[in-house]
Amino acid sequence: MSGPPLRYRIVTTSLLAVASVYFLVPVYWLVVSATKSTGDLFGSFGFWFSDPHPIAYLHRVLTYDGGVYVTWFANSLLYAGVGAVAATLLSAAAGYALAKFVFPGRETVFNLILAGVLIPGTALALPLYLLFSEIGLADTYWAVLLPSMVSPFGVYLCRIYAAAAVPDSLLEAARIDGAGEARIFTVLGLRLMTPALITVFLFQFVHIWNNFFLPLVMLADADLYPIQLGLTSWQGYADRQPELYQYTVGGAFLSVLPLMVLMGVGQRYWRTGLTEGSVKA
Repeated sequence: MSGPPLRYRIVTTSLLAVASVYFLVPVYWLVVSATKSTGDLFGSFGFWFSDPHPIAYLHRVLTYDGGVYVTWFANSLLYAGVGAVAATLLSAAAGYALAKFVFPGRETVFNLILAGVLIPGTALALPLYLLFSEIGLADTYWAVLLPSMVSPFGVYLCRIYAAAAVPDSLLEAARIDGAGEARIFTVLGLRLMTPALITVFLFQFVHIWNNFFLPLVMLADADLYPIQLGLTSWQGYADRQPELYQYTVGGAFLSVLPLMVLMGVGQRYWRTGLTEGSVKA
């Protein structure tokens, strides 16, 4: 069977090339700018190097103000890592239950979760702050962690994927062999849902890592800031301390490295056919 016509392939490749340039040019600019001093940042061509000293400049970023950037980096890892893992596990359990168990009100629950997907996080930030203030959790790690552990989109994706990728016949065979529901979920369900779980984890990790408004509302202590909020605070003082422009750019460059590594590692798990051959015809 022949492939698509040549003109369609040319158009598709061209569009993909344009999209790649659109997304990669800002990253390239960030890499180049992280090697420059504050003076060169504004006084040289933006897309080429000028007396680059990346190690020295990045060292200054990491050691400025007693190494506060390292604290922000660790906070971001804590918020994004713990929040994404918890959100993935909760989404997997909820999605699996909605897909494989029949109970009264199942579709109503699912529709409410879908409604949660449509509500922007900014609309919930202030009510969450008032709630957390009442119970004494505002301006703590929990104020950012707890909301990050909930992902309506993750529940939706896990339900759709579990319905398609976890065969009912395989579950029945496990039940006949005497396996309990908890064991079936942990041994079979999570394994078969791996591509969806990796997707939920990556989406939630990136969302939490880039989240700015929720920490802005919840946190007052600078030692609890994630990277995004910390870099914004540096930028606010840059008019009085010009070197903070360079530190902000260098910090932004360092902040994208974990996302690049995580996306690269996660790519290998985006595969299908995990259940092929698991059930005989």
